[in-house]
Amino acid sequence: MNRLMTIAAAIAGFTALQACVAPVGPVEVTRFHVPDAAPAAQGTFAVEPAQGHEAQSLEFRTYAAAISREMNRIGYSEMVAGGSASQFVAILAVDRHSFQPGRDRGPVSVGVGGSTGSYGSGVGVGIGLDLSGPPPEQIETRMAVMIRERETGTTVWEGRASFTAKAGSPLAGSQLGAAKMAAALFQGYPGVSGETILVK
Repeated sequence: MNRLMTIAAAIAGFTALQACVAPVGPVEVTRFHVPDAAPAAQGTFAVEPAQGHEAQSLEFRTYAAAISREMNRIGYSEMVAGGSASQFVAILAVDRHSFQPGRDRGPVSVGVGGSTGSYGSGVGVGIGLDLSGPPPEQIETRMAVMIRERETGTTVWEGRASFTAKAGSPLAGSQLGAAKMAAALFQGYPGVSGETILVK
């Protein structure tokens, strides 16, 4: 009996852990590049913030590090020192905001039903109460990366990614969220231009 209880507790703990770290939905990804001229993943690069973003903020550095890892993985070479002399610059923008999902219906519902039969008729009234409480707060994160030729300023590739996680879950934070979004964004690089995909 004790062994069965231990196994049951372990399964319950594992299930709770999975529920804690799982995002509400997959990452939605869209990529753009010149048709029939997909950019080769080669050359030096540096990650820089988009206008209005602070390069020294912890959040930017977290997402920039995730982008750098993925670009190095697919074949680009990061210039850590002297980044301003790199062949390409990856312009990074990140937007995060919280929202409260709405209910599909109110917390109280009233139903009226009637019936007629051989032995008379009857009318019943039923009241339903939704005691589940309001839906949990959600965090939506959107990230955009533009890879440009530094010398000409020409954008050779652009990617956008977004996903939503329950507030308070590990993936709602920038540390795990950045890695997940960057991996999804560069999966199958350069991707089909203009196509939106869902990456689990």
